[in-house]
Amino acid sequence: MTILVTGGGGFLGQAVIRALLAEGHRVATLNRSEYPGLAALGVRCFRGDIADSAAVDQACEGADAVIHVAAKAGPGLYRPDFVRANIDGTQNVLDSCRRHNIRYLVHTSSPSVVHSGADIEGGGESLPIASHFASPYPETKARAEQAVLAANDGENLLTTALRPHLIWGPGDNHLLPRMIERNALGRLKLPAPEKVIDTVYIDNAAAAHVLALNNLTTSATAAGKAYFISNDEPMPNGEIIEALLKAAGYTPNIGTAPVGLAMSAARVVETVWKTLRLRSDPPVSTFLVEHLATAHWFDLTAAKRDLGYQAKVSIEEGLERLAGHYQESD
Repeated sequence: MTILVTGGGGFLGQAVIRALLAEGHRVATLNRSEYPGLAALGVRCFRGDIADSAAVDQACEGADAVIHVAAKAGPGLYRPDFVRANIDGTQNVLDSCRRHNIRYLVHTSSPSVVHSGADIEGGGESLPIASHFASPYPETKARAEQAVLAANDGENLLTTALRPHLIWGPGDNHLLPRMIERNALGRLKLPAPEKVIDTVYIDNAAAAHVLALNNLTTSATAAGKAYFISNDEPMPNGEIIEALLKAAGYTPNIGTAPVGLAMSAARVVETVWKTLRLRSDPPVSTFLVEHLATAHWFDLTAAKRDLGYQAKVSIEEGLERLAGHYQESD
């Protein structure tokens, strides 16, 4: 098959592309920047913005399936940027799939679409989309997921959505670098380090996307559904953050912050950011505090049953690989 991966130059996108190539597929990708390393692997690279319908249309031509990874993530508060990438961009993908008779679409969503600020312990896919959102990222990802699943018609377009939780591993340019920076500045404060959370190693997250595509092209039992994806090894957030920092070669410098104080500070910062319509990420946000102060781990029964998903790389092995990656980088 010929498969288009949007956002294929990103951390997850590159892992998905490697997994698809290993399966023998032909791969194309759409990115805002050039990635010579992907071209060297034989990937057909298109340069353009996911919010540009013409660019998406060009990249989709000739594809049999799309894995839609491209998105704007983070704790930013300037909603138009998130709408453009996550809602408008996803609609462009859906429109192009229909125009080019592309039958299969796997969409990368987020567990944050069901998080309303309270603990989630062993939650499954019956959890409803959140009733309110603390930032534009989960809100726009929720709207995008809903559009993708609603587009599934069971015949001409088969769609599914995956919700990988806190992806980490070698090549992470988002989660771990922020931890390292805050750790070095002594600003890594956790409101509730004992709260249990899920994470997922990068290769497991990528494998889940291939499994989802394989399902759509065979039994299609995943069509029209969303699935949580993790390592299925919930841990207290303080423990996994400490382990990640150590694997990266840093001495953890983790403090604590009362939830109420952290939330008050977040609200003050957000007022400034929203008033000035700043597009940069705020140093703290209610979205971040909510996620650090609550448990969020999930029941993977549905993904195991429908997709045949199992985490092949354990957290222990993943940490060893991460440590090796940083040692090679020194």
